[in-house]
Amino acid sequence: MINLEGNKVAAAMTKSKILDTLSKKLEVSKKQMNEALSELVSLAYKEAKNSFTFPGLGKLVVVDRKARMGRNPQTGEAIKIPAKRVLKFRVAKACKDAVLGKK
Repeated sequence: MINLEGNKVAAAMTKSKILDTLSKKLEVSKKQMNEALSELVSLAYKEAKNSFTFPGLGKLVVVDRKARMGRNPQTGEAIKIPAKRVLKFRVAKACKDAVLGKK
């Protein structure tokens, strides 16, 4: 993969690459690793309404957004954006420090 500046960029890890890496590291079959990963994802979906923390990575939380006024970007007309519930992922400090480096 090459970015706009012409530099090579590493491609994002696919599910298959993740399963391969973890199965080798933990010395289990890819099938077992796939089941474990699927169970973790299912648990996160089920528990997200109460907030689901993945230690060292982050937290899934449900947030209530208030109604607000916005603008139609094409016409500039003011529009009312209704209140709604959204799912957010808050990245853990340890993850930020590991990826971006400490300040």
